[in-house]
Amino acid sequence: MSGRRPRTLLAMAPELRPRLLDEATRARLLRVADVDPELVADDFHSPRVTAALARAEVLLTCWGAPPLDARALAAAPRLRAVVHAAGSVKQLVTAACWERGITVSSAALANSLPVAEYTVAMVLLSNKRVLQLREEYRAVRDRPHDWHLRYGHAGNYRRTVGIVGASRIGRRVLELLGPYDLERVLYDPYVTDGAARELGARRVGLDELCRVSDVVSLHAPALPETRAMIDRGRLALMRDGATLINTARGSLVDTAAVTEELASGRLRAVIDVTEPEVLPAGSPLYDLPNVFLTPHVAGSLGNELHRMADSAVEEIARYATGLPFAHPVHREDLARTA
Repeated sequence: MSGRRPRTLLAMAPELRPRLLDEATRARLLRVADVDPELVADDFHSPRVTAALARAEVLLTCWGAPPLDARALAAAPRLRAVVHAAGSVKQLVTAACWERGITVSSAALANSLPVAEYTVAMVLLSNKRVLQLREEYRAVRDRPHDWHLRYGHAGNYRRTVGIVGASRIGRRVLELLGPYDLERVLYDPYVTDGAARELGARRVGLDELCRVSDVVSLHAPALPETRAMIDRGRLALMRDGATLINTARGSLVDTAAVTEELASGRLRAVIDVTEPEVLPAGSPLYDLPNVFLTPHVAGSLGNELHRMADSAVEEIARYATGLPFAHPVHREDLARTA
């Protein structure tokens, strides 16, 4: 490995740095980069980071990093690369970055793994009706009836799971569901029938997917054309007792329509992302027994942040030796990715 260690500046929410960089990853970062691990930029125009930004060749960013707009770039004349230790770069990398020719890497692949794992767990638990059983067992605290008779419709054998979006996460979910006795259907306007078959799924239209699926799981990006794609009409197409899983973006679902449908008790839902990001305290979704609501934690949480950090440090090591990024972000791809 070359002895070159590019001057690097950390940019993220300051409280995130010790959770992102454990002792081992911090030591690896110091070996491949000339970096002050105690200096964290959350404002590129702060006097305490101005000198470091002016010298930086690489930015190692994560959640909470300020946008790299034209003013920030003007203060960073030596900047050549952004290595993002998280998923989407849309809130960070502006048009000015692309116009300047800055190369960008993202740990989106690393962040996709826990989302896919969360999703698969929820698919299996939803079809088994475990969440509903837990609520009922907690209420009765007895065996007043035969659970097998009452839940004769439960189980994962030959159920149909609909995946909306062949994103990194959607593809990983399809892969992880492979060993189970489930039929997999896929909606993605950019995927052909043959490509869907290679992913182990049958390609269908979105309306058909809603009609035939026992679980509908969303993995599409937030784009103008995907806004409220799960609307009142498509919710009505879903089978009685079907489950909607959203680990993608809250904007994909019509919040008012899904709240009304879930309040009726006809459908079930696992919801990790909402619009707004935090629902009003009075939202029925907090209390409905047929809703499993989590606060946007399907992605990297706890020690899963270390996977993203390891990915980012490896990218800096590649950059230092003149290799291209293993996980580059291209401007033209952002129009159809998260």
